[in-house]
Amino acid sequence: MKKEENGSVKKRWPTIDVMRQIYEKHLWGGEKADFYSGDGSHLGVIVDPYIKEVSVFLKSFKKPLVICDVGCGDFNIGRQLVEFSEKYFAVDIVSALIERNKIKFKNDKLVFQCLDICNDDLPKADCIFVRQVLQHLSNIEIQSFLTQLKNYTYCIVTEHIPNGHYEPNVDVVTSMGNRLKKKSGVDLMAHPFNFKPIASYELLRIVLDDESCIQTMVYQNF
Repeated sequence: MKKEENGSVKKRWPTIDVMRQIYEKHLWGGEKADFYSGDGSHLGVIVDPYIKEVSVFLKSFKKPLVICDVGCGDFNIGRQLVEFSEKYFAVDIVSALIERNKIKFKNDKLVFQCLDICNDDLPKADCIFVRQVLQHLSNIEIQSFLTQLKNYTYCIVTEHIPNGHYEPNVDVVTSMGNRLKKKSGVDLMAHPFNFKPIASYELLRIVLDDESCIQTMVYQNF
């Protein structure tokens, strides 16, 4: 448990409980009758450029890649990328969300799985999508996840970060929020994660009005 500045103790809820509560209470918005993964998964100014650039990346390979999409959420984005894959594993920690997705989205290439990305073994694939997932997790959980990230040839990682210079990887308690209030963001190649791919480049940067941006990086491990 984490001690707050006023001396009180804040309980660290398991990630599964945090994420389940976010969807049950619609803390990311949306209609009360359904699951909604937030405006970042639905606003055209954010979604459309991402779909365009990731589609181009996937189509650049002669043989379609096997994809593992972790934190797939309500699958508004993933549904637009399945066609470019050989097989598409869509993973989320909330079981009710996964069951909803199984009913709503049908494709012979598509497999939904309910898994905890920090503790469960993830599907084998050529490429992993991690889209605005790590920003909600504590550093300990990110560190645990990184042991699996190294298993994928290509990692497409998207994070909401401040524009310009910032202090990376300030630790937080797992929640619906991110590190922006602490003027920080997740940078996997910085301390304490020190992720070392053989190659990396920025695929996309979407600058927002609030002096922050959504950055998508491509990492190649081997």
